[in-house]
Amino acid sequence: MRGMHKIGLAAVLLGLAGCATVDTVSSPAPADKSARWAMLPIVNHTETPQAGLRAEGLAESLLRSEGVRDVTPYPASLSDDTLLEPSQRRGQDAALEWAKSQGMQYALTGSVEEWRYKVGVDGEPAVGITLQVIDVGSGKVIWSGAASKSGWSRDGLSAVAQKLIRGLIADAVK
Repeated sequence: MRGMHKIGLAAVLLGLAGCATVDTVSSPAPADKSARWAMLPIVNHTETPQAGLRAEGLAESLLRSEGVRDVTPYPASLSDDTLLEPSQRRGQDAALEWAKSQGMQYALTGSVEEWRYKVGVDGEPAVGITLQVIDVGSGKVIWSGAASKSGWSRDGLSAVAQKLIRGLIADAVK
């Protein structure tokens, strides 16, 4: 009977492991936590209004919780994300130029691919996101990650997003 419990537990763990996918490409050296960081736009590729802005807020806070002391968000005037045009996000180049003019060393940016509750009886939250760390001086991406995760019907969308973004940021600023 104990063998059956172990097999059942293994099946549950395998099922839980299938709920998230994470792919990252790391830089040769981790980004410096004590450097000046800019929070650049996270582009919204979803039908959910302001999903990019929601992801930006989480990412900025989670950067700080990972030990990045100096994080400055890009000026709101560079944002075109509105309730009427949720998938339109212009100004990433302008935001990067702003970061250069401010003497930032690194910038965090990315895109939201999914940010919704799935349709159906359970209505599980689902999030898909990409993040990139850019060396502001050269404009080159030094780290990138893509991840997606769906939660259980009792989970909140922001809680699933927070766990997902936290994992990506922890890898980016080791």
